[in-house]
Order: sequence, then C-alpha cells, then structure tokens
Amino acid sequence: MAAVNPYINFNGNANEAFNFYKSVFGGEFAMVMRFSDVPPAFKMSESEANKIMHIALPLGRGTLLMGSDVPDSVGKAVIGTNFYVSISTESKEEADKLFNGLSAGGKVQMPMENSFWGAYFGMLTDPFGVQWMLSFDQNLPGQ
Repeated sequence: MAAVNPYINFNGNANEAFNFYKSVFGGEFAMVMRFSDVPPAFKMSESEANKIMHIALPLGRGTLLMGSDVPDSVGKAVIGTNFYVSISTESKEEADKLFNGLSAGGKVQMPMENSFWGAYFGMLTDPFGVQWMLSFDQNLPGQ
C-alpha cells in the first residue's frame, strides 16, 4: 500500500481548521480548491462558493491530511466521533509539540504519558471536534 491519507469533512469551517493544522504541523498546502473553482455545470450556491471543496496538507513522508466542507445540499457532516487520526511520531519531543498544538482550544482525553504497553501516548479532541491519538514507540522498527 502506498499511503493512507485521512480525509476529514467539516461543516463550513474547513478553511479555519486547516489553517489551525498548518500552524501545528507546519508546511504549505499542496492544494486548495473552493467550490467557486468547479466548472459551471457544477456550480454551488453563492453562499457556498468560498467554502473548501478540497484541501491537502502534507504531513511527513508521503502522508496528506485532506478535507473539505460538506455542502448544505448534502446535509451536515458528523465530525470526529467515529474515528481518531493516529500519528506515530519520531520522538517524544515531536509527540509533545503536536499534542500541545492540536489540543490548544480543544479537550485532552488522555495526557501524553508512558503507557503500560511501552509507548509514549496521548489522546485529544481538537477545537474542531476531530479526535487525535499521538504516539511515540521506540520499540517500533525505524524508531
């Protein structure tokens, strides 16, 4: 398998969420498309024209965090309650940096700490309702 890339739907605040993620992870957006960019045959309402149709932020080696706003015509998106975005970091310091950034304005479910299974691990919900798990496991290959 080449890569697994999380794709998160938002209720009109994808731009705000992805600027937040960019402030945490760094880097530049690989792509930003708005509903105003679609061909005329697929035009959305003016109220949705500036919403995000697709956005992608590179996160390390070959992984993209991607997302979009759900158009009003489709209904509301269910945010974050049925999955976690899990990130394996290269160090405890990186785990702490990402955890602190993502949890700012959100809710810590489990602070970063050494777990009984040997990993340095924590869980949180970010300010946009997306759930995250951060882990550093020095016993994994490549760590």
